[in-house]
Amino acid sequence: MNINPTIDSALRVALITGSTSGIGAAIARRLSHAGYAVVLHSRSTAKTGHAMAAELKHAIYIQADLALEADRIRLVSEAIAAWGQLDVLVNNAGISRVIPHGDLAAATSAVWHELHEVNVVAPFHLVALAESALRDAARCRRAGSVVNISSHAGVRPKGASIPYAVSKAALNHVTRLLALSLGPDIRVNAVAPGLVDTPLTAEWTGAQELWRERAPMHRAASPDDIAHAVAMLVASDYLTGEVLLSDGGLNLT
Repeated sequence: MNINPTIDSALRVALITGSTSGIGAAIARRLSHAGYAVVLHSRSTAKTGHAMAAELKHAIYIQADLALEADRIRLVSEAIAAWGQLDVLVNNAGISRVIPHGDLAAATSAVWHELHEVNVVAPFHLVALAESALRDAARCRRAGSVVNISSHAGVRPKGASIPYAVSKAALNHVTRLLALSLGPDIRVNAVAPGLVDTPLTAEWTGAQELWRERAPMHRAASPDDIAHAVAMLVASDYLTGEVLLSDGGLNLT
């Protein structure tokens, strides 16, 4: 990990989990271009992470498995140590399992525990670990900011599986509870995307057709669309406790 202690103390620092591809990479690039120092993270794509860190102006990469408590602790500790501060935490990393909603037997206890640990416990734990640094950000600069990347499956009875949808609904509720608990020093919001065009969703022809036909915007989101929403929430000095449904208006139909 490269640490640059000569960086301007006015620089703001953002940790984005799951930031070497898709939505996370788009968020990291947008915040970097807005002048943030960024801490990139992934569980396994270290080569890509180091390449991205070299590409961006002020960036480091840290590999960590968010299913492991010790790795979560190390991630936040190293992120804060890099520039001596942390202003923004974006909990983007998450996992999913595709299970038909009617196949109750396939939604085993192991699946429930796995998704809950990564999609709910890990984001909460990372906020708890970063709380002191985020409060320091409020005292020195402006309110610390947390943005959780949820899903429209946490708002509507949809999703790749029932355990996945429930984990995202829980993350939405955690967002609101933390906003109540941590304000005004720390603002906590969520973005809940619908379908997003990534290599993972390229073969989801049914979902693509649904968005083209029924969503008022007649398309799925791009990663940059979601990154723009995150940047808007980060830039605000006032918004907190919001779950921003970003599905091109499909929820209206």
